[in-house]
Amino acid sequence: MKKILGLMVFVLALNGCDDGDLIQEDIDFESITTTQSCSDNNLIYKLKDQEAFILDIPSTTFTDEDSDVITTELSIDGSTNRVIYRFYNGTVATDNICETIPPISPNVIDQWTATSGTIQIVKSAAKTVDETTNSSRITAYNHAIVLKNVTFSKSKGGTQVYDTFTFGTYQTTATTLPFLFDETKNLNQCTSSNDLYKFTTAEAMIFTIDPTLLVNEVTTAGTPRTALIGTTTNKLTYRLFDDLLTSAYFCNATTPTTPTLNQEWLANAGTADASGTKLTGIVEVTTTTSGPNTFKHTIVLKKATLTRGNYNFSLGDSYTYGVLFTTN
Repeated sequence: MKKILGLMVFVLALNGCDDGDLIQEDIDFESITTTQSCSDNNLIYKLKDQEAFILDIPSTTFTDEDSDVITTELSIDGSTNRVIYRFYNGTVATDNICETIPPISPNVIDQWTATSGTIQIVKSAAKTVDETTNSSRITAYNHAIVLKNVTFSKSKGGTQVYDTFTFGTYQTTATTLPFLFDETKNLNQCTSSNDLYKFTTAEAMIFTIDPTLLVNEVTTAGTPRTALIGTTTNKLTYRLFDDLLTSAYFCNATTPTTPTLNQEWLANAGTADASGTKLTGIVEVTTTTSGPNTFKHTIVLKKATLTRGNYNFSLGDSYTYGVLFTTN
């Protein structure tokens, strides 16, 4: 009889518990790797069952694609830079975070608000790699967010302090480089300089070539003329524009200001080992004949990397820059 009575008391005690009496002792989102964002405000958040972890920081923190800044630190101030942890009495969803008028259920039953600390954001490029050519392109930017020396004030009293707390990685898209060049089309050559160029309606690749690579003599099969990409001679530049690009842009004494330049990438200088063997950033020119007194120069770039600020991408193991025809 005592056992039955004890069991009844235990069951009644369970039924008498209210979700509002639950006390959170710690924040644990290590198993949640995906961060989300609201389209109409600055909120970045993670959800787990009945919990939400929310950052409210300026969207401009992530939009400056051209910035060379890798690490950004924001001071938590409770207004411009806010960090909030919430616990609900039911499963939480995006609507509970992003909607101007959130659903009436579930309800927030506990909230921790960060009162001090630092939000540290480290930016890096996310790339897609073509496994056939080993070329790569930047497709997004990852922003690794960590809270440093953060203190939370609990709505039910007390504080919680973390020396280091990993919030997660927030990803933003990168400007897509079209690379719509037709490799079957002939290269253009400036008569006033050593510039070779090719272009589409919005992008250009300009190569300031060493003229000794374009000798009107057939090269031995399998033995092209070679050189290393440099910063002045054999300099390779990729440019992306906001407006329509035409041939009038090229071969000018000074670079035109129109169309508007969006991005400029420069090829890294090539490297060689102690014996002189070329390792990266290699230029190869193969010359054949193409009719009487006409020569065809095929220019190939090997293991070339283009850089802008702190970020880069690869043209791959072998990239055909193009073909130039010359005559005696």
